[in-house]
Amino acid sequence: MPVERVEGVHLGRTPEEVEEEVERGVLLSTLDRAVGWAREQSMWPATFGLACCAIEMMSAGAGQYDLARWGMELFRASPRQADLMIVAGRVSQKMAPVLRRIYDQMPEPKWVISMGVCASAGGMFTNYAIVQGVDTIVPVDIYVPGCPPKPEMLMFGILKLHEKVRTSGTFK
Repeated sequence: MPVERVEGVHLGRTPEEVEEEVERGVLLSTLDRAVGWAREQSMWPATFGLACCAIEMMSAGAGQYDLARWGMELFRASPRQADLMIVAGRVSQKMAPVLRRIYDQMPEPKWVISMGVCASAGGMFTNYAIVQGVDTIVPVDIYVPGCPPKPEMLMFGILKLHEKVRTSGTFK
C-alpha cells in the first residue's frame, strides 16, 4: 500500500521541512485504514477441503504459487486461530452442521471464500445429499468459480477479499 500525501496537511513550514519529516518516517493514516491494512496482511485460513477443489487449494499454498506473499503461509487446523474459511468442494447434508460449527468457533472478524461451483451452487450434484450452495449455511464473502478452479483463481479471490477487508470501515 503506497503512502499517500493528503492535500492541505503540512508537517513543516517549508517544502524542505516537509520532505525532511517524510524522510524521517512520519506516516499519517486513519485508524480504519491501519486496522484494515493489518487485517489484510495477516489472514490465517482455516481449510475446509472436501473434494477435488481441495487439491487446487493445497497447491495454491505450495511453492509454485506461494500464498506466503500475502501473509497466508499458515493454513490453520484450529478454527480458533483462523479468520478466513476457504470452503473447497461439495458440502454434503451431513457435513453442513460441522461446517457451521467450525464457522461459529472462529473469532470475529471472519470471512468465507466459496471455492468451486460445487460449494457455490451444488455443481453437477443436484440431488438431496448435496447442499446447493454453502451460502445457505454460512455467509459467503467471495465466490471463486470453476470446476475445479485453478490456484490462480483462488489467489485472485483472496486478493479481492483483501481489497474488501482493507476498504471496509471497521469503526463506524
